[in-house]
Amino acid sequence: MSRRYWLLKSEPEEFSIDALARVDIEPWSGIRNYQARNFIRDDMQVGDGILFYHSNCAEPGVVGIAEVASTAHADPTQFDKRSDYFDPASKPEKPRWLLVDVRFQRKLRRTITLNELKGRAELAEFALVRRGNRLSVLPVTRAQWDFILDLE
Repeated sequence: MSRRYWLLKSEPEEFSIDALARVDIEPWSGIRNYQARNFIRDDMQVGDGILFYHSNCAEPGVVGIAEVASTAHADPTQFDKRSDYFDPASKPEKPRWLLVDVRFQRKLRRTITLNELKGRAELAEFALVRRGNRLSVLPVTRAQWDFILDLE
């Protein structure tokens, strides 16, 4: 299967591109949206490219590049009663929520801001810039990937 591309959102106060750089590989836990879960379960493959996006901050935007480092597996936070992501309906023998491990590749030289992305006609069909799209895992086409990285 050919390489696919994704955008993963993270609030920098929770987990930033710098935090990923420090640990190198991190399980992308806490996804609690079925469509995002389905992307992880059905479509993400080891080696896929990831645009790392800082959200809910002063300057939201693409800040780095990572890659999918594992196949999908159960998110352990769904079973931890102390976790904000605990799901009492999910069972170890049939987990509801999955994650992939994410490997740091590099920080961008600059933040490519959401406002900049919204202002580009070439990205009019990009899910991130469409009104009302709040998913934390979004597919990115190869053309969108190349265009965004060319803005760096």
